[in-house]
Amino acid sequence: MTSKTIMCPKCKHQITIEGNPGEKATLTCPNCNLKGVFTFPGENQTSPFSIQVNGLTKIFKDTKAVNNISFNVKSGEIFGFLGPNGAGKTTTLKAMLGLIHVDSGDIKINGFDITKNSKEVKRGIGYLPEKIAFYENLTPIQTLNFFCELKGVDKSVVKSLLKEVGLEDSIDKKVGNFSKGMLQLLGIAQTMIGNPSVYILDEPTSGLDARWVKIVRDKIKKLNEQGATIMFSSHILSEVQSLCDRVAIIDKGRLVAENTVPELNRLLNIKPRLEIYISNLNGKIPEIISKIEGIEAVDAKEDVLFVTCDYSVRIKVVQHLKKQDFR
Repeated sequence: MTSKTIMCPKCKHQITIEGNPGEKATLTCPNCNLKGVFTFPGENQTSPFSIQVNGLTKIFKDTKAVNNISFNVKSGEIFGFLGPNGAGKTTTLKAMLGLIHVDSGDIKINGFDITKNSKEVKRGIGYLPEKIAFYENLTPIQTLNFFCELKGVDKSVVKSLLKEVGLEDSIDKKVGNFSKGMLQLLGIAQTMIGNPSVYILDEPTSGLDARWVKIVRDKIKKLNEQGATIMFSSHILSEVQSLCDRVAIIDKGRLVAENTVPELNRLLNIKPRLEIYISNLNGKIPEIISKIEGIEAVDAKEDVLFVTCDYSVRIKVVQHLKKQDFR
């Protein structure tokens, strides 16, 4: 938001107004009643950021779900939004999409204000909700045809989208018979309709097994390689480590950190914790563990051994346990 003092061309009376770059303001001179339009200098679209969130606050009854958070997502990067369940991730994403009204704050996508230019914003976004819901009696082709109609996109793209996410062999199946992984891929195909420049993905790998996680991750990387800006939420640290250029961490509605993953690791001195399931451990710490250099902490609970150490030490821990015949 910028302030500008302008002069009425008729009576020379000065007026101070506020607005955003590229925004148009309709004015009436309080002195001579001359009407006019003033455009603030600069264009939002020239910003290096595809997503700009400033002072976002959302209150539900007595709870501040999101408390005055601000962050920017650079064009062409993968940005992770990390936090525990209930931290405010989904609320933030829905506010960015204009799906909920906020109590305060400004949000711009591709330079457009979400409240003033809602249609322009949504044309350029592919959105994957946390919980996907499709009509179970439709095939994937019928499903994507429906979304093409909603978005005003030619239906000829549907088969190529299904092929791109690996569902070309399932085009005649009912969506109600799809596994969770297949539904997630269909959801990603839906986000790609219209070739958006920005993707907002809410927990895109939640509940998937390792095979489907890899497929979804690879698809996110490919979309980014094609030039898309991607923001996705997750409560899994490894998820953002494997994909993101930068990450913001939210907890109890507040933004507590924002940086690259290596820099956050350095600043916070974060050490990974290895969890190893061992048959008949019964809460006892194996004696062999004390002989391994580089371990910072170790604990055991029932049949799970917890080892805090650098990544380079993990394989040594597993190898030593195997040599001692721990299963």
